[in-house]
Amino acid sequence: MTQVLTQVPAGDELHDRARAGLDRAAAHLLGLQDAAGWWKGELETNVTMEAEDLLLRRFLGICDEQLTAQTARWIRSRQLDDGAWATFHGGPGDLSTTIEAYAALRLAGDPPGAPHMAAASAFVRAHGGVERSRVFTRIWLALFGEWPWHQVPAIPPELVLLPAWMPFNVYDFACWARQTIVPLAVVRATRPVRSLGFSLPELRTGLRPPPPPPLSSRAGWLHRLDLAVRGYERVAARSVRRHALRRAAEWIVARQEADGSWGGIQPPWVYSLIALHLLGYPLTHPVLRAGIEGLERFTVREQTPGGTIRRLEACQSPVWDTALAVTALADAGLPDDHPALARAGSWLVGEEITTRGDWAVRRAGVPPSGWAFEFDNDGYPDTDDTAEVILALRRTPLRDHAVLDRATRWLAGMQSRDGGWGAFDADNDRALVADLPFCDFGEVIDPPSADVTAHIVEALCAQGLAGSAVTRGGVRWLVRAQEPDGSWFGRWGANHVYGVGCVVPALVAAGIRPQHPAIVRAMDWLLLHQNGDGGWGEDMRSYDTEVMRGRGASTASQTAWALLALHAIGQHREPAARRAVAWLLRTQRPDGTWDEPQYTGTGFPGDFYINYHLYRLVFPISALGRVLRDAPQEDR
Repeated sequence: MTQVLTQVPAGDELHDRARAGLDRAAAHLLGLQDAAGWWKGELETNVTMEAEDLLLRRFLGICDEQLTAQTARWIRSRQLDDGAWATFHGGPGDLSTTIEAYAALRLAGDPPGAPHMAAASAFVRAHGGVERSRVFTRIWLALFGEWPWHQVPAIPPELVLLPAWMPFNVYDFACWARQTIVPLAVVRATRPVRSLGFSLPELRTGLRPPPPPPLSSRAGWLHRLDLAVRGYERVAARSVRRHALRRAAEWIVARQEADGSWGGIQPPWVYSLIALHLLGYPLTHPVLRAGIEGLERFTVREQTPGGTIRRLEACQSPVWDTALAVTALADAGLPDDHPALARAGSWLVGEEITTRGDWAVRRAGVPPSGWAFEFDNDGYPDTDDTAEVILALRRTPLRDHAVLDRATRWLAGMQSRDGGWGAFDADNDRALVADLPFCDFGEVIDPPSADVTAHIVEALCAQGLAGSAVTRGGVRWLVRAQEPDGSWFGRWGANHVYGVGCVVPALVAAGIRPQHPAIVRAMDWLLLHQNGDGGWGEDMRSYDTEVMRGRGASTASQTAWALLALHAIGQHREPAARRAVAWLLRTQRPDGTWDEPQYTGTGFPGDFYINYHLYRLVFPISALGRVLRDAPQEDR
């Protein structure tokens, strides 16, 4: 990639444009840094965030007319022509998202007969109605009497009493899932019903529940287990249930973050507020007050011709964004003692987590360290952020700080038995729990993934550990994880383009030669999927449909990922890389950034997607920066 431009004479237009484009982009990124040293781009998801916020406020009795109107404007603005709401830009209408958006707009006063509402309800009925919605949506409806609680799968609060070695204990679930399941178990056990102020018969079809899976399948016998647990709930000893609910409350309260959130993410946050309120915590209690007030920090307001709109971030990513920004600016040529990099490095060092969290249940002997995604999420450092912070700090004046050794030891200790790394926990791979009937809301375990493992391998190599047993185990895992078509699955980014863009540079850093069969096959796949305009893109539907792998409109972030892979193996002189650089320059905005309405980040494959607003800037800067950095001296 970088050398795409190295064959161009010094005065070549492409080379000059690349330098000018890189300078504009880097200047724009520098201008976004907070005085404290961090960067944070908006994290955009879908309207279930806003819909559930309005439903939460209705349930707690804290509705605000102005807030509701501002939120409703945003929800209306995202409606598709067919009346539905999608989970990502350009995606198809989604049944559950549409049901929740419709209910929220009814709360805002939109009449069911209004054209946009009639279109939405028609979409819902055409796709099976509330009877075919996800469990989470039916739980929200049950809170207001619009779905019977006895038809919601069992989530017994007694799960919190199970020791960590038993199947179905809360630590079998990924951190985001366990933080959601524990409060949901409280909600399911108490079965509250409060007034919505209207009913929703227009969203029903009368469809009977689908037949249970066959007993010959794991899902089938887990469905029967669910029926058995529902029977248990009718006869559960009151003393045991009270004890479980008390332990669940203690578990929830112990995991509230300093900013009032739970895990720094929306699902456990809203359900924890509801659960504690149902257990008798008044809204004036410090825990609930902090939780409700903390939502404002995740709120984005924007002035539009139609009035103020209000939307919520499902999460925030300052640590991740700051690490990527530091790497990008260093790639762009900023010296490591540049004030912006020095400030960012100091801020990142201050964000190190030195206390134990849930990860220690499986790795009790590992000394704490690491970084979380968010401003305040000290219970849940993640290996992916930690790897990127290590790589970033090595580009700052703090490249020799003792924190790097602590973080490296923590990463090594978080390696799973098979040699790979999950994001938050080690050996969190008990797939049994994913087939439980209430687990239809996305990924519920955190097994090793190619993108996370690749970032960690790259960080370990940067720390001088390329030849260590830990790193070699990660390399072997990556080679085994390669897809038959030559790509790698992207767990946290879309999708196979992201996987290749992460893994190839990591393998090269670990000493794998470009002629290795795994890399050759990956490059063949990547070149096969370059778009005619010179860029790369991959639609989120690739998570559901194999034919969509590597297919989609070109985006700045995905084109940069491909370029980073090409650069890593020295294919920067090839026509494919030249065309990609030209695409980036041709589509760059005058202010130095790129338009990217497409979602290229992943929360739950197949269910929940993210548009990281900073991706469109940091990754192209890294790609172009490495191009120009590696150009021969005579071409500069």
